[in-house]
Amino acid sequence: GSRPRVCLGAATRHGPPARVFNMLAAVLATATGLLPTPLHRYAAGARSSAPMASSSDYDVRLDEVAERSSRLIAAKEEAGLSFDELATKLGLTNTYTAQLFLGQAQLKANTAPKLKKALPSVSDDDVQAMMAHFPMRGFDERILQEPNVYRTYEAVTHYGEAIKRIINEECGDGIMSAIDFYCDVGTTTGKAGEKRVVITFNGKFLPFIEQQAADNTASSPRD
Repeated sequence: GSRPRVCLGAATRHGPPARVFNMLAAVLATATGLLPTPLHRYAAGARSSAPMASSSDYDVRLDEVAERSSRLIAAKEEAGLSFDELATKLGLTNTYTAQLFLGQAQLKANTAPKLKKALPSVSDDDVQAMMAHFPMRGFDERILQEPNVYRTYEAVTHYGEAIKRIINEECGDGIMSAIDFYCDVGTTTGKAGEKRVVITFNGKFLPFIEQQAADNTASSPRD
């Protein structure tokens, strides 16, 4: 299907398109040095495929992911690689690469050897954990106190209705997926020679269906 591309660069304040913003919040927090910290550890949350026994076990898991994120970022800095450079080595977008480091995406088997080659100091245990755990995608709302993150929140929400109307005009009645989705952060140079930020959303268009009764394979029982 068609794939809307939404590019952002600035500004509001009314409820965000959650899944897309969750991803950006975590990535921007990393870029500004916010993660991993106790305040924002929920942005790096991940859940094992094994069930949790209690909420304290869940907290332990979140702490484990935050600690692993610290080790991964330290290995990246030790190697002197930017997220953009590391993404090139992994064959991923720079945003998805940052998400891997935050526990917001799952490391796939075919990418693991590339990560080890790019960052030899990353332990086998950390690589295995990145592959084994199902991410708990989200963010701590207090992350909005960080100006870089909040400005992105403003941009998505302020332009949200306009973006919706244009997507409807171009694609029909539906939404942009944040699952079959690519996000890339880059820069360009303005007319006055200033550096400008370019954020591109590239998500599959998902049309709302007309709920034909004949197509409903699991209709509710009638007493």
